[in-house]
Amino acid sequence: MNLSSTLLLAFGMSMDAFAASIGKGATLHKPKFSEALRTGLIFGAIETLTPLVGWGLGMLASRFVLEWNHWVAFILLLFLGGRMVIEGIRGNGDEECEPLQRHGFWLLVTTAIATSLDAMAVGVGLAFLQVNIVATALAIGCATLTMSTLGMMIGRFIGPLLGKRAEILGGIVLIGIGVQILWTHFAG
Repeated sequence: MNLSSTLLLAFGMSMDAFAASIGKGATLHKPKFSEALRTGLIFGAIETLTPLVGWGLGMLASRFVLEWNHWVAFILLLFLGGRMVIEGIRGNGDEECEPLQRHGFWLLVTTAIATSLDAMAVGVGLAFLQVNIVATALAIGCATLTMSTLGMMIGRFIGPLLGKRAEILGGIVLIGIGVQILWTHFAG
């Protein structure tokens, strides 16, 4: 793969994380750049590792991984998105509460894993090509770091406009990403 193909692949793989990060940023109360960067680093690190894992699995058992990765991603995203929608609808009533300043580490890791399973599938495919998997995985991770950080900052501005509906919208985005993963698998 040449440099332009690698960059296109890297930014293409980062789009799910970008969309999820916009939703995550919108659900927080004015997230700081440090929180956006933290999210970007978590998403970028996971997105760097998953093509490497996929490449390794591709060397061992590509058929099994390709058969199930879309279902795993769909179920994770459906669960996370459904949880966000329910919390957004339920709300906290009229009582005053401290606005959410930061997402939990494990919530971000789970979301990052769910949005990066397509990168694992790409890693499986790359196992059959003459490609420098480490350089490609690093490019995907750097693109995801950039796009997730940017997504959180965009979410910062969208959140106040949406108010309490931001968490519902974020959940719908995650569910939509899961449905899109299934659709792409069965349509392609």
